[in-house]
Amino acid sequence: MDFTPTEAQAGARDLAARIFGDLSTHERLRAAGTGSDPELFKALCTAGLVGAVAELGLLGLVLLLEEQGRTTAQVPYAATCVYGLLAITAHGTPEQRERLLPGIEDGSVVVAGALPAQPGVRAVARGELTGSVPFVPWLRDATHVLVADAARRLWLAPLGEGTAITPVELTAPWSGARLTLERAPAQPLGAPGAYADLLATARTAFAGLQAGVCAGSLARAVAHTNTREQFGRPLATRQAVQLRAADAHMDTEAIRVTAYEAAWRRDAGLPYATHALTAAWWASEAGQRVVHSGQHLHGGAGADVDHPVHRHFLWGRQLDAHLGCGAEVLQELGELIAHGE
Repeated sequence: MDFTPTEAQAGARDLAARIFGDLSTHERLRAAGTGSDPELFKALCTAGLVGAVAELGLLGLVLLLEEQGRTTAQVPYAATCVYGLLAITAHGTPEQRERLLPGIEDGSVVVAGALPAQPGVRAVARGELTGSVPFVPWLRDATHVLVADAARRLWLAPLGEGTAITPVELTAPWSGARLTLERAPAQPLGAPGAYADLLATARTAFAGLQAGVCAGSLARAVAHTNTREQFGRPLATRQAVQLRAADAHMDTEAIRVTAYEAAWRRDAGLPYATHALTAAWWASEAGQRVVHSGQHLHGGAGADVDHPVHRHFLWGRQLDAHLGCGAEVLQELGELIAHGE
């Protein structure tokens, strides 16, 4: 296996790093509050960083999401790339691809995802959904939502007729909301096996996002402990601080390399279900350790909700539980291995 980015992937990653670095500043994030930054998302679409994912593959998307995670940029980039562009490219009909992909690429179509499968959602008639989903990230920014019903079938529903959105605030500011469906018109997406593939894709992508969140948290902690002095010496000279930072670095690298492997295998057309679960487990278990360390190494400043590192802490904890917490993912992985899949 070779995780070395292609020239196109490296170029897209560097461009994303510049855009996120320039526009996802602490001041702009503070001004956005718990909402998203439409100007930043427009810049990403204009630069072609949504449409390019179709060619860059899942590994390319993981590289781009690392850059989003470093800055905790509040845009529906991960959601619309995974549940929109990649889902429709892989499992959509020619008509769905022709109708929706151009809008996804230019930002006029934003897709949120209600995954994993929702036990409270069912198809009541051909092309109609009823039920509710307690929380869907980025739903307030979306024009469409991809829903996995109780039977693990995928449905793509435009927001409007038969849908109701109630804003919900959790830890990370992801413009989330509760989704209520009442005979909402929807189109099926893909064959029955599409759900498992998309969930594995989503887990891999969000593991990449977590790698970036952790890398950003650790970078802030390193900068702080190198400049903050105690008893005439930088905190970074203390062995306990060095060991805590070293552990966080190793955890971050474990999240990154497992996400890379799962993404690379998917792009190469190889089985990757267990690898996606492995990446998700590291993102959950190690991710929470890293963001706790990043906050802890800042001392009292890390507890300040207005401090940039606190934002990494909130994102890390939200990603810890998103698409399945560590214990749930580990059980699923064990069952998959036991059945020889």
